[in-house]
Amino acid sequence: MQELWSNILFILERFTWSSLLDIVLVTIVFAFILFLLRDTEAQTLLRGIFLIIILVTLLISLLDLPGFSWLVDTISPALIFAIPVVLAPEIRRGLERMGNVSDLGLFKHRSAKANEHLEQTLQAITAAVLQLAQRRHGALIILRRKQFLDSYYKNGVFLDAVVTPQLLMQIFYPNTPLHDGAVIIDDNKIKAAACVMPLSSSGVLNATVERSMGLRHRAALGISEVSDAIAVVVSEETGTISIAHRGRLINRLDSDRLLNNMRAFMTSNEVLKGQKSWFSYFKLRKPGEEEETDETNS
Repeated sequence: MQELWSNILFILERFTWSSLLDIVLVTIVFAFILFLLRDTEAQTLLRGIFLIIILVTLLISLLDLPGFSWLVDTISPALIFAIPVVLAPEIRRGLERMGNVSDLGLFKHRSAKANEHLEQTLQAITAAVLQLAQRRHGALIILRRKQFLDSYYKNGVFLDAVVTPQLLMQIFYPNTPLHDGAVIIDDNKIKAAACVMPLSSSGVLNATVERSMGLRHRAALGISEVSDAIAVVVSEETGTISIAHRGRLINRLDSDRLLNNMRAFMTSNEVLKGQKSWFSYFKLRKPGEEEETDETNS
């Protein structure tokens, strides 16, 4: 114990501004890693790893355990290589987000005509989703933003049709050939229907209290985790409307809130209007607590 206090005093006596900068940079790195792994099972795993590291470090520092210290020193190099392998999917997803510079919306400006076409598409989707929810017809609508979804077109039925409420309602009418699957909307057109989406494995739905979230909601979260697409879901059991984006699910939406969320996410200034500062993601949320954009609160 006396040796520990001696080491602490030794460090404090030599503490400089460069030492402070060093600590700040290390903190930023770990904070950024937690930001990339937020709302995933890897985040819980990482917390457990950090807790074990802290406990083992304190144990070795306070007690004279030569055998245990040798074991830790021997295993540590292997763990350094094992952790990236275990967290590979989450790390890959985070690097893809970092590499997508176009998400900042600084180099792309939408024309007035394009905004008009986008608004007509969003209005048509909203009208169709509202009627599908009233009739308890399950639906999953995917809106492509910047990342291409070509690999998901191939497993569905190619349509390349104009987006209208009537067509969307017909596609998702129960027991029709195209109702089981997702509709992908790209460039204000229905590119394909009956598409198979990847299922989420993040465990976000396990934290919610609602039991009405099934395969469609898992598929909506799944595609929002592997891409920047927006997924609109209508529950077949309750008729509730949800929207998934970036691995988050916003529940219990009405027509106005749905339209405002889609506008916020689809416009080029999404970072300024549709999303909060990335520092806000570090605040604690209760399990199942939904996140709303600034547009929905206006």
